[in-house]
Amino acid sequence: MFRGILNIHLIASTCTRRCSSYVKHTRYLFDLKENDEACRQALKSGSFYLFHNLLPLVRKSDAHFSAPVISAQELQQTLRRHGQDEQKIEDSVLLSCSQSSNAEFALDLGWMEKGSLEKDYDGTFTNLAKTLVLLDGRNGPVLAQAQALLRWHETHQFCGKTGQPTEKNLSGSKRVCSTNGMVYYPQMCPVVITLVSYKNHCLLARQESFPAGMYTALSGFCDIGETLEETVRREVAEEVGLQVESVRYFGSQHWPFPSSSLMVGCHATVQHNKINVNRSELEDARWLSLEETEEALQRNILLKPENGIVPVWLPPTWTIAHTLIHAWTQKQKAHSNGE
Repeated sequence: MFRGILNIHLIASTCTRRCSSYVKHTRYLFDLKENDEACRQALKSGSFYLFHNLLPLVRKSDAHFSAPVISAQELQQTLRRHGQDEQKIEDSVLLSCSQSSNAEFALDLGWMEKGSLEKDYDGTFTNLAKTLVLLDGRNGPVLAQAQALLRWHETHQFCGKTGQPTEKNLSGSKRVCSTNGMVYYPQMCPVVITLVSYKNHCLLARQESFPAGMYTALSGFCDIGETLEETVRREVAEEVGLQVESVRYFGSQHWPFPSSSLMVGCHATVQHNKINVNRSELEDARWLSLEETEEALQRNILLKPENGIVPVWLPPTWTIAHTLIHAWTQKQKAHSNGE
């Protein structure tokens, strides 16, 4: 009895510490976003993800990629070695902070020579769209966030009302018109990503631009005036010619393409399974059984062809597409076991 009470107190104490730590970090980030001087101090000891004309610096190991984290001291040394102004570090955008409250930033060094930087850091500036599915669960989301913020600042340098330059605050959390003081904040476009199912099969699709063999859930942008449910129904009808019967919200994830999207994950059921693929939208769509879906979840990405055919594989585990599909398989298995 006493041991049970002690365990409850230990769990409660751990949860309290975690909540307290989360609140502490959130408040710290808020201060860095709003207080230029606090952010300036954080830049001196922060960590940096580097980009070159929006291409992230990555290092390849076997078939996977990782993003090196560069210390403020290393970055300062690099700038000095190449005769660059260290003040350029203030062009960075704030991303997050570590458990030890070390601030993390992203900086685009597009004005410098790319080859020299790649040699300095033993890496390559590469297309994020092509490497995102090969990045691990930590690097993928942080590079997606970083590229989206850097791109937003690159494309919002002038006020839409006055046409005058806007100025970035130090953290990059906003831009302010130099003439009328109008404040602009980074924005995201809502996109639905929907796993369609019919009885014990789920529908997966691919576009021509996807790596060979990769299939995922259907997705599409929300139109102005639409609810999420209406977008799901319209996209499914447009892309595969099916009428949605029910829609259930699942979760969300930030996605950097084409500029900055909020992926809203949904499960949907349909009235029948006869699909009519819109070839202007998709290269292919197919129904997979529970067994086929489980096999696809287990496969490694970027598979080699087998008898000239690449087996179906799915986005990596950290993506909402993978999570949607995995959740569906677990529900189907529980249902078949009578749970």
